Amino acid sequence: MKTLVVIPLYNHGASVARVAEKVLATGLPLLVVDDGSTDEGLQALGHLHCHTLRFDDNRGKGAAILAGAEFAADHDFEAIITIDADGQHDPADLLLLLAKAEAEGPCVVIGARQMVQDTVPAASHFGRRFSNFWVRLECGADLPDTQSGLRLYPVEVLQFFTWSRRRYDFEIEVLVRARWAGVTLTSVDVSVHYPPADERVSHFHKGLDNLRLSLLHGRLVCRRLLPLPSPKMCPEVKVAGQKLIIGNPWKALKKLCQEHSSPFWLALGVWLGIFMGALPLIACHTLAIIYVSHRLHINKVAAVAASNFCMPPLVPVLCVQAGYYLRHGELLLDFSWEKWLLEGHYRLFDWFLGSLLVGPLLGLVGGVIMYGAAVHFQALRRLRSQGDA
Repeated sequence: MKTLVVIPLYNHGASVARVAEKVLATGLPLLVVDDGSTDEGLQALGHLHCHTLRFDDNRGKGAAILAGAEFAADHDFEAIITIDADGQHDPADLLLLLAKAEAEGPCVVIGARQMVQDTVPAASHFGRRFSNFWVRLECGADLPDTQSGLRLYPVEVLQFFTWSRRRYDFEIEVLVRARWAGVTLTSVDVSVHYPPADERVSHFHKGLDNLRLSLLHGRLVCRRLLPLPSPKMCPEVKVAGQKLIIGNPWKALKKLCQEHSSPFWLALGVWLGIFMGALPLIACHTLAIIYVSHRLHINKVAAVAASNFCMPPLVPVLCVQAGYYLRHGELLLDFSWEKWLLEGHYRLFDWFLGSLLVGPLLGLVGGVIMYGAAVHFQALRRLRSQGDA
């Protein structure tokens, strides 16, 4: 596979030359895209045989990657591998990504960082788990590190779409939309070096960039819930969870029980079922829950089963009382025909309003119970299997 390494550069002039030298030592061609740096980092590369591009202003990491993909396409490269300029990644690991892609065919390969150093910030651990959760929800891809900057992209994938994001959030958008298009997402373990906090240089803005990522995740989840087709690059690749085919009912039930069945995802299924069961979706709760859980790759059996705890009259009455209290500051203690039937449209609004409070809280309780039970039973199963061995 003819592959070009791309380094998006923004004010990492002190480290980019060392990274570039190690990249070139792998034998792979290199392009450095200067994203409007103000520290004259490109001048440190004058002695190296590599390609360079420069933006006059800062456009974002995604814009730099797309510029690299356009350069690659113009020079007949089939793929690009991106690596950050800060020196956290070992350029020798580029060959691991390339070998993975050549073994599996056209795919996006992520270098999953082994974050075992004591110097790894707690925020980085949390951010990776948070990002992994949302990507898993949006496209069903269970990836260990959706925030890694070490990636291999087929050039065709980057040129197939019109991308809406150009900064750090681009790296999330490309994963989700590529998976929707049928592209395989995979990963390979790589090393990572985190220097002490006083030596670390990061241009990730915790406020603005996290806001951009949150808005992107919200948009992707909403888009996922819409029953609209996505453009396909690989129609022959079946994305897990996209189609539910029921032939033998017992086999289908067994499959449904087993999918997305880790303790966390079972707990999330219980939370979703209780939350949606509390909503005033009269006569269509089950269909709505199956649809949403299917689109978001959540265990359907757990969600539907948990929704039965919200059957009338207890939970709907609790929701009505909560909604009435939120509107009037007091409980509805008048159980007359007039209040509950003739003013039914008001009670329906109270039910909806209250369900937005009662549903998530009851779902949290149910989810915690489900998580504890699942962890307990999995531990018992492991002990039993060890005893049999």
